[in-house]
Amino acid sequence: MWKIILTSATLWGQTNDFRFRNEVYVDYIKSVKFHLDGLFLTQPIIDLGSNAQLMLSFDDLTGDNKNFTYRIIHCNRNWEPSEISEMEYLDGFSEERITDYNFSFKTLTNYVHYEVLLPHPTFSWTKSGNYLLVVYEDEYEKIPVLTRRFMVVEPRAKIFPQITRPAQASRTRTHQEIDFEVLVEGLNLRIPRQEVRATIVQNGKWDQSINDIPPLFDRQNRLIFDYQNQITFPAGKEFRPLDIRSVRFRSNRIERIDEFIDRYEVIMIPESERTDQVAFNYKDLNGNFIIENADRGDHDLSGNYLDVFLALQTGNPIPNQSVCLVGGFSDWLCYEENLMEYNDNFRGYVGRMYLKQGYYDYAFGVIENPNKIDVYPDLSTIEGDWYETNNEYTIFIYYRPFGARYDRLIGAVTFSSSFP
Repeated sequence: MWKIILTSATLWGQTNDFRFRNEVYVDYIKSVKFHLDGLFLTQPIIDLGSNAQLMLSFDDLTGDNKNFTYRIIHCNRNWEPSEISEMEYLDGFSEERITDYNFSFKTLTNYVHYEVLLPHPTFSWTKSGNYLLVVYEDEYEKIPVLTRRFMVVEPRAKIFPQITRPAQASRTRTHQEIDFEVLVEGLNLRIPRQEVRATIVQNGKWDQSINDIPPLFDRQNRLIFDYQNQITFPAGKEFRPLDIRSVRFRSNRIERIDEFIDRYEVIMIPESERTDQVAFNYKDLNGNFIIENADRGDHDLSGNYLDVFLALQTGNPIPNQSVCLVGGFSDWLCYEENLMEYNDNFRGYVGRMYLKQGYYDYAFGVIENPNKIDVYPDLSTIEGDWYETNNEYTIFIYYRPFGARYDRLIGAVTFSSSFP
């Protein structure tokens, strides 16, 4: 049986002070984006040997130029370091400095914006599979500031997905089921159920990915993954939008924008729980975000950072749980800075996010242990689930033939759920 892996640090990651997941480790690094160059809402997935590149960008809010270096680590399908050496999966240098940076201008908060394109002219990857990008501050001290997952595909498999409603009565109105077939080309599969595994990710949220799925049947080179009522995801609801592209004009859901000498404050209209509300479908970013400045031309260097204050009316406190604000901007993690506090006078939760001008999706999540941060929250408690919600799914197909020392990524497809 396959397993749902809630991402956690491996022993290797612990000894190096970083985890094999998407995470930021210092509070002065903000607005991290990692995607195909020019396609801001894509997952960091790239074909082996293609001319495409991945773009990593982030801001350093200290305002000073620093020496940031990065390293690339090959991983197995379960995001643990693979058994092959750097010389086997990289052609060129294994570590590089990030030299493309610019200082912000005419902003109330000074920051330095960094960018790097991968693969770099000094190296290329030679193997398909999962990879972890680790960015360090100071090439000698090697202080990790952020990690990012990305995937390199050697296209050998065509994937044909289908989304259905689970037949199980308890999930038919709240979950989405994924069934799919895989056509493998150019590979001599001996025992597919032992050599091939699939992973499915919803909205780029690796904490709830379903992993290690073997094919149920195989017919020559066609693999069938049709597990009734088993490959299912909570459907969630469309994400709440936050449009702070302009500080001159208020968008929907914003009560007011206050300007001070050293900052902007955005006060949002109070919101409520949605578990019992009728679900409405509208176009969202599936939890992602875009950096954009509608007041000036240069989004990366002229965008201001804003204090955004949000409020959630619940009546009474949610027993034995803490509330936080999450989305792609927080890597879906509850950090101390995006935790909310219960306010007796307001009879609900209030919180603050420090965000760069742009368009954001977000949700309210809960965690059971308020003293344990950097954890993934449950979104269903406050937001609820509805089977017609539009979500983005990505299926990855891994292949490890007998005797091999690493997992090859032979196929990937991203698609959206939609119901008539």
